[in-house]
Amino acid sequence: MSRAASIVRRDGSARVAVIGGGAIGGAVISALREGRLPGVEPVALVDDRPVQGAGVPQVDLATALDRADVVVECAGQAVVAQSAAGILDHGVDLLVTSVGALCDPAVADAVAAAGPGRLLLTSGAAGGLDILSAAAAQAPLTRVAVTTAKLPATLVQPWMDGPAAARLRGTDRPVEVFTGGAREAARLFPRSLNLAATVGWAVGDLDLVEVRLMADPSAALTRHLIEAEGPSGAYRFEIQNLPSPENPRTSGVVPYAVLRSLAALAGRPSGVI
Repeated sequence: MSRAASIVRRDGSARVAVIGGGAIGGAVISALREGRLPGVEPVALVDDRPVQGAGVPQVDLATALDRADVVVECAGQAVVAQSAAGILDHGVDLLVTSVGALCDPAVADAVAAAGPGRLLLTSGAAGGLDILSAAAAQAPLTRVAVTTAKLPATLVQPWMDGPAAARLRGTDRPVEVFTGGAREAARLFPRSLNLAATVGWAVGDLDLVEVRLMADPSAALTRHLIEAEGPSGAYRFEIQNLPSPENPRTSGVVPYAVLRSLAALAGRPSGVI
């Protein structure tokens, strides 16, 4: 079996490198070191900044690729844009959390042409992707919408001018920050709207997804409403995730979605697949 077909070695083990030692990547490494997935071993961490107490060697990407069967990206869209094709060309599978990077046609085309490693997307903070994917396979959906509400301070972006950022941080009521397509949403809010891009990939049409982003000072839980319609039926999912204590721009559940993806890749799925 080729390396691109499975991340499991002949001895039954699988070796994982993680890019990004922050809230997501750090939690993934910790869980693997604790034995949450028997036989799945974290062997390297790639991060431009020194990460204390990671528990695995911190190395450059080239070294990590020589040690790993799968790389987990937990570092942001820029890393996917810069490194995804090279990882896949090295023959290593890549599990992506920053799915919004693939909204850039140039990045998507480069990744599509790369290999033999596989590009794999984790569900992250999204839910209902299984039924949406099945529905879209039956017949193309006609409408898909994602409405997200997050705390205002988490939505401040470098491209905003000072007064706009201050108004957003200081709002005492819900404010619509963005409405438009998933591609533009992922470009403008790269750390906040990866979920919309993931939904687009699940239904096979990024350009179908309508996005509305709300800044809500009462949003102690990050809220996502996913709606879809098509010949197969009508679907509506509401998700409310606790933000990560280490990084409130992401949901605390995301590392565990990554672990679920790794379990499936390693042939150790549990429950519904």
